[in-house]
Amino acid sequence: MPQSLAQVWLHFVFSTKDRRLYLQNDEFRVEMFQMLAHQIKELGCTCASVGGHIDHVHLLAGLSRTTTIAKFVEAIKVETSKWAKKAKGGSGLFAWQSGYGAFSVSHSRCEEVDDYIRRQAEHHKKLTFQEEFRAICSRHNLTIDERYVWD
Repeated sequence: MPQSLAQVWLHFVFSTKDRRLYLQNDEFRVEMFQMLAHQIKELGCTCASVGGHIDHVHLLAGLSRTTTIAKFVEAIKVETSKWAKKAKGGSGLFAWQSGYGAFSVSHSRCEEVDDYIRRQAEHHKKLTFQEEFRAICSRHNLTIDERYVWD
């Protein structure tokens, strides 16, 4: 087959370094979400949704066939961190945590995941980021090492 095709949807989750509340300012958080979406598109990937809360973000993205998960996350974090250090409402100390979660999403479930991402404020009235991340990992049969996952 001379043509290469791929449709790979992933739900990414990562937090600010030390889960600092860098995203508590509503205006800055909205701008950060816009910057994340912009960076996803700059990589030639598809951005379905971006959301999060005061200390973490969720992305639903379709990877291009030539983009690896690691390069995707690295590029997104580097570029948005640079922006956040200079942006109004940002912080010169802004940083993302070094790790991330990347979870496969069936095309048929993208709408459900998109809705989940867009309702983050509602979710976090009931559970913490740690509880949420543990639940996502559990649904994907991933075991996390509590000694390392939160740093």
